Amino acid sequence: MSDSIVVPDSPRGVQGPPIPVPKPLRAPSASVVARRAADPKKPKPVVYIRRSTGLVSPRLDELWQYRELLYFLVWRDVKVRYKQTALGIAWAVMQPLLTMAVFSLFFGRFAKVPSDGVPYPLFAYCALVPWGFFANGLNMGSNSLVESANLIRKVYLPRLALPVATVLSGGVDLGGSLLLLLEMMWFYGLAPQLTLVYVPLFVLLALVTAMGVSLWLSALNVQYRDVRYTIPFLIQIWMFATPIAYPSSLVPQKWRMLYGLNPMAGVVEGFRWALLGTATRPGGIVLVSCLAACLSLVTGLRYCRHAEKTFADVV
Repeated sequence: MSDSIVVPDSPRGVQGPPIPVPKPLRAPSASVVARRAADPKKPKPVVYIRRSTGLVSPRLDELWQYRELLYFLVWRDVKVRYKQTALGIAWAVMQPLLTMAVFSLFFGRFAKVPSDGVPYPLFAYCALVPWGFFANGLNMGSNSLVESANLIRKVYLPRLALPVATVLSGGVDLGGSLLLLLEMMWFYGLAPQLTLVYVPLFVLLALVTAMGVSLWLSALNVQYRDVRYTIPFLIQIWMFATPIAYPSSLVPQKWRMLYGLNPMAGVVEGFRWALLGTATRPGGIVLVSCLAACLSLVTGLRYCRHAEKTFADVV
């Protein structure tokens, strides 16, 4: 028999369509019943997103909770950067290498700028390795929030993860540049010294500086789009304010501590001391640079966290 009910004839003698009878609901299986009995119903967790007030906490624990997302954001930036390029990751080495060639010609050969007793190409390239990591991280990290506008509007994630992931993705370029620097040291007959173990500390200082400034500029870039036009000019001025094409010994002694307020000055001097042994331990400049870098990072974290409540509205 068909599981249907026939509607009686209407007054006009037309038989109505059959109405299907719903099938009875199946009883839950024994495994489902046992699971329900062992695990009683629990209220689903609810996440409340409240606007920040007063002194804002950076809430770095949230970055740890979203560490997998942070990893995939870093990997995404690395793949997108060199996608559909002929040279690929070789561009990470070509940029500082070509800059070194220009500096060696104009500053080393024509201007006769001193190089602390080491070949000028090696002197310049050793400074361009950390500077390239900082400049690329600052340039891309400052635009990371604006470029991820669709992601910010649709889902919730720690906004800090976007500029942090962009800066961290530059570590791949830094590794390639460091390998070429070691090869250049071998070519010029300069053996690495025990001070090589301090290089990771100066890399960390460059990372802290890049993150601190990127957090400031990325948050400001959401509110004021003029920031993106000032970033290339800022990077250019900052490069000449850093002892890349010249040694810091040209700076008068009374201005050395003030010169250390530029965190990249301590990074460059530290790299040259740790890898090339160009001068005595740059303690004063590095100490002031560390304080300035930590200050920029702490204030950048707090400002970005304070301003993130309006990102989805204005980005």
